[in-house]
Amino acid sequence: MTSTEHRHHLPALSTAAPPFRTVVTPEAAGWTYSGLRVLHLAPGASARIATGGAETLVLPLDGGCTVTTGEGEVFGLTGRRDVFSRVSDFAYLPRDAHATVASAGGGRFALPSARCERRLPARYGPAEKVPVELRGAGQASRQVNNLCTPESFEADRLICCEVLTPAANWSSYPPHKHDEATGTECELEEIYYFEVARGPRGPGMGYQRVYGDHDRPADLLAEVRSEDVVLIPHGWHGPSMAAPGYDLYYLNVMAGPGDERAWHITDDPAHGWVRDTWAGLPTDPRLPLCTAQGPGEGR
Repeated sequence: MTSTEHRHHLPALSTAAPPFRTVVTPEAAGWTYSGLRVLHLAPGASARIATGGAETLVLPLDGGCTVTTGEGEVFGLTGRRDVFSRVSDFAYLPRDAHATVASAGGGRFALPSARCERRLPARYGPAEKVPVELRGAGQASRQVNNLCTPESFEADRLICCEVLTPAANWSSYPPHKHDEATGTECELEEIYYFEVARGPRGPGMGYQRVYGDHDRPADLLAEVRSEDVVLIPHGWHGPSMAAPGYDLYYLNVMAGPGDERAWHITDDPAHGWVRDTWAGLPTDPRLPLCTAQGPGEGR
């Protein structure tokens, strides 16, 4: 199916409800836990947000902001020029909270969220404490910024990371799934939010594949551009393909019903052998594309 015909591919601004450029609720996605909003603020503007029953991050995509909670806590987020320029700091807001997000210079701020039960304290996440992981090898090399993963930051259900894929590389590969509760896999709903680096003549593009099986069919090959969203309710997903000339970014938002907050996956058995070919292959020298200090050494 082409991307424009598929309900799991949401083109940029197709879910906009100002001041939000993107709004994905669990109800709209057809599931229970994972959600995402992207707030846009003009220079000097502010917006009041409510988390409802979902723990929520305030994560700058471009620009910086101040987050003031209803309890009077203030978190100043330095942010970044864009998602390829550095790893950003962020703020964690608990469920049943209100906050005001204000930006002197304006910008866009992702609000990944997960419906949850526990109400944890609001906290600041420093950019310098975000673990930057390099996965894969060769043309399957990619960078993962582990913002709010089980090992890096405490949350009730939310799992959130960023993946940066250098131009012409594949990530989210081998294709994998996490739609069942087994001894080796956990059930997680997942949102992919994309940004694509611009080229000298304009915006770039990438591609995302999602497919299922006979019992739970899915069939998506989407051309994705900046601010597009792909929903993964079930099935194998991957690869995420960065077109030559254009670095690819995506924000992963995951949550599910399990008692354990964990990311356990199953590779597609037809393609899992590819992992064995990485032994001895170097990581792409362009990585990391960026760190908390700025562009990576390879850039």
